[in-house]
Amino acid sequence: MERQHTVIDSPYGPLTLVATEGVLSGLYMTGQRHRPAEETFGPRAAPEEEPFPEVVRQLAAYFAGERKSFDLPLRLDGTEFQRSVWDQLVRIPYGETWSYGELAARLGKPGASRAVGLANGKNPVGIIVPCHRVIGSSGSMTGYGGGLDRKVRLLAFESGREPAAGPDALF
Repeated sequence: MERQHTVIDSPYGPLTLVATEGVLSGLYMTGQRHRPAEETFGPRAAPEEEPFPEVVRQLAAYFAGERKSFDLPLRLDGTEFQRSVWDQLVRIPYGETWSYGELAARLGKPGASRAVGLANGKNPVGIIVPCHRVIGSSGSMTGYGGGLDRKVRLLAFESGREPAAGPDALF
């Protein structure tokens, strides 16, 4: 299995992008919970090297406030249940939030909010698969692998309470 990675700057700190067999399979923040060991990322490539330019372009547009969703091929390795949760995450509209219970209900498993939370936390492609849009049933900012401060900032950004980073947000 051929892997490579690159690191880019963002308004939320450095982002490590990982590709497996030429397809994005990871986007990790510094200090992220469930972040794989660096040595599993493969050799480092420049952000201009394939397959990273389109990922970087779309992330830059997102951080500039010009993109609300992503159109990228992804390789999400996980259990069938985890993948079903991640598939639902991309359906949460930009600027909106769902509770873990709501997400479980949409999966047809209304009693599985805890399992949904665990799967959400293992999302390997944060931001692009927007796990930050899932909150506690009371509206609380519970759990985020990238840190609650980043979750709050991402949600504030998407709701217009934090300004866009501008066109030169990356690099």
